[in-house]
Amino acid sequence: MRILIECIGSYGDVFPFVAIGREMMRRGHEVYLFANAHFEPLVQDAGLLFVEAGDAKAYDAFTRHLDMWEPRKGFKNILKMVATSLPDGYQNLLTHVLPDQTLIIGSSLAIASRVLQEKHLLPGVKIHLAPSIFRSNIRPPELPGLVMPNWYPESVKRLIWWLGDRFVIDPVLSGPVNRFRSELGLPPVSRFFHTWIHSPDLTIGLFPDWFGDPPPDWPPQVRCTGFPLLDNVGDHDLPDEVQTFLEAGDPPIIFTSGTAMRHDHDFFAASVAACRRIVVRGLLLTRYPEQIPNVLPGGVRHFSYVPLSNLLPRTAALVHHGGIGTSSQALRAGIPHLVRPLAYDQFDNARHLKRLGVALTVDRKLYKTHRVAEKLDRLIKEPTYGARCREVAGRFDGVDAVGESCDLIGGVVRRSAPWPAVHPNPPFSDYI
Repeated sequence: MRILIECIGSYGDVFPFVAIGREMMRRGHEVYLFANAHFEPLVQDAGLLFVEAGDAKAYDAFTRHLDMWEPRKGFKNILKMVATSLPDGYQNLLTHVLPDQTLIIGSSLAIASRVLQEKHLLPGVKIHLAPSIFRSNIRPPELPGLVMPNWYPESVKRLIWWLGDRFVIDPVLSGPVNRFRSELGLPPVSRFFHTWIHSPDLTIGLFPDWFGDPPPDWPPQVRCTGFPLLDNVGDHDLPDEVQTFLEAGDPPIIFTSGTAMRHDHDFFAASVAACRRIVVRGLLLTRYPEQIPNVLPGGVRHFSYVPLSNLLPRTAALVHHGGIGTSSQALRAGIPHLVRPLAYDQFDNARHLKRLGVALTVDRKLYKTHRVAEKLDRLIKEPTYGARCREVAGRFDGVDAVGESCDLIGGVVRRSAPWPAVHPNPPFSDYI
């Protein structure tokens, strides 16, 4: 079977699909991964067939745009980018379709693959990396601008979702997406994130149910598997300079604001000052060194990139933005988190980490030296956090989330050659 994977996002979004693609390739399938050219070396190192979907300059522009890190503006800008790139993305995918022998997999914002699935009646799987993409009136996600306390009547909650679609999402997506759908002979779509974004064949939540806490009103075709945990496809040893730093003293605290953030000088400055205040060592991770203070005190070092899977088990705590990949690595390592959400799914991820009892949070505007130092001191010294982190880390034992996800995808593959054209949206029950 030929498998086409369309992936949109940063490193934290691409790595999980590399993991899925690599496992499906190991199982004998031909796998193409469509992503921005920035990720071509990563995909090729994994042995997958790479297809460029956006040039590296576009990714660079994305990381440079300050609005991308504003909670409300960022999401709308990404939706605009996805909508305008739909025709090219669709044609790019279409040229690689092998009739009756193609299955398509898409990330949350992979709209082109979802349209292709509808138009050509292809079997399709949608994979979401974080719980925030799923709407619920029982346990609503925590999203920027969304105010929906549990005591609201269900009718009010439904109205809030409708208002968000009507005045925030649809104005961005409806025009360009539905014009293109009309050219293909497809009916218009509204409320894209209500149900349409999920594949009716199979939708995978690539996180464990103990993290996502799925309520009964999630779509019935959703299956949660677990965290993929891939963050490196090459050499798994720590670089010598990192190894030397770790061996030179007590376990450090790690500070990162994500692989795509390049406007966070204040974050790193306050982090360095917090390390000095509570007398701990610190390790600053960013690919963009212009964010780092010019002079670092003894015991604080900057590194461009170190796989967290190798690094975190040897550290005291992690301060981060709440990205799902970063969060999952710290959960497995059994260390406490201090989360400073910036945008997107990060607020909801932080909420789940707090619910698990492994994290404290701090508002972006309140990330100041004294407050950070106080929270870190509490996370490190209060034994309840360490005990809870170790308990949660034990839940990873014996779990193969990528393998389980590929088993589910394989169930769709086995029933999709040839795909029954009489039923463009077969019920999920056919595949379990």
